[in-house]
Amino acid sequence: QVVNYAPFTLLPSAVPSALFEQAYAVQQDFNLLVDAISQNKEFLEHTLASTIKVDDFTARLFRIHKQVLEEGLAQSVFLGINRSDYMFDCGVDGTPALKQIEINTIAASFGGLTSRTVAVHGRVLKVLGKSEEASRLLPNNPSKGLALGIAKAWELYGSQSAVVMFLVEEVQRNIFDQRCVENELWNRNIRVIRKRFRDVFEKGSLDDAKRLYMDGQEVAVVYYREGYVPDNYNQQNWEARLLLERSRAVKCPDIATQLAGTKKVQQELSRPGMLERLLPGCTEAVTRIRATFAGLYSLDMGEEGDKIAAKAIADPDRFVLKPQREGGGNNLYGEELRQVLEKIRDSPARTSYILMDKIKPQPTKNYLLRAHSPLQVSECISELGIFGVYVRQGKEMVMNTTAGHLLRTKAIEHADGGVAAGVAVLDTPYLV
Repeated sequence: QVVNYAPFTLLPSAVPSALFEQAYAVQQDFNLLVDAISQNKEFLEHTLASTIKVDDFTARLFRIHKQVLEEGLAQSVFLGINRSDYMFDCGVDGTPALKQIEINTIAASFGGLTSRTVAVHGRVLKVLGKSEEASRLLPNNPSKGLALGIAKAWELYGSQSAVVMFLVEEVQRNIFDQRCVENELWNRNIRVIRKRFRDVFEKGSLDDAKRLYMDGQEVAVVYYREGYVPDNYNQQNWEARLLLERSRAVKCPDIATQLAGTKKVQQELSRPGMLERLLPGCTEAVTRIRATFAGLYSLDMGEEGDKIAAKAIADPDRFVLKPQREGGGNNLYGEELRQVLEKIRDSPARTSYILMDKIKPQPTKNYLLRAHSPLQVSECISELGIFGVYVRQGKEMVMNTTAGHLLRTKAIEHADGGVAAGVAVLDTPYLV
């Protein structure tokens, strides 16, 4: 009744090797970009100004961000664990291209479970008499890479007796994914505790040096696997979040990095000249990043926003309407997109969304294995995520690396949603 196996595909899915390599090659550039945005108060303030007026969740995060900056940052070591997600867009001529869907800067999950799927698919291929194909599957262990980042941040924090705190949800469905990363830390003799916002509110405290204590234990790193949707918060939880942000502990992510992952920021980055401003002197990185962008459009009030809203209402199947939310299952498509936009087209409420070109991938066939689901062949599409990890101390980038990949596959009738949302399943890329 309590434990379900994670859903997965029966067979690995074909992924074009050139696009796979491109996704890996650009990840360190995205790490630098996210970090640069998190340190750029003016950019965040300007970009999120219209969103904050209509989206209470983003507004509350931003208020904490401002308050912590005004008090002066106690934190000097910064840890980013992000995952950049892509689909393979088949253009007019049918040539697939890598297009970024989003970048997740908080609670980027499935680094643990996806570390196990290669072995599953290798076994399946061998059972089918495909040993040669099985040997071509790439090794993949994101949980180790993520743990290396957390361990580095813990080390730089500089207290051997301090612990790493996983901040987890009240109801934890994805616990085994987190345990993989946790076990890697225990193997390095780094103590891990698991707490909820409620525990932080009741038992968390700061000393004069803004060191964070939980139940009398000093906390070096707070790793968020919670706190990315409005439902995660009540008044107590907001107070707990503020306490964590004011502390010296390394937050993964700190609140500025969470704001850097908003859809509005993603849309602003696609404006001409914006990447050059944020990454001065990094011409090659800018070119690599820009090559992955799909068409992104602002719905801010004014002529530009009016035009794009009208275009989307007239041809809703060309676009995706995205709110400022993480965690999958929030995007709007087709008729639903048209209805929502018609309702809010003349209201500032539309500025809490961005509009994006709809990616059109080439479907393939696979079996999706789910608990209590009939087994049938499905037309599927896949999404590739690349994990990035970086650690910065003061102004110096101490670590900037990729940490593995995640392939998620879903039946084509599901427009939106990931594994945790119950739509996608875990997969392994088979490079072609």
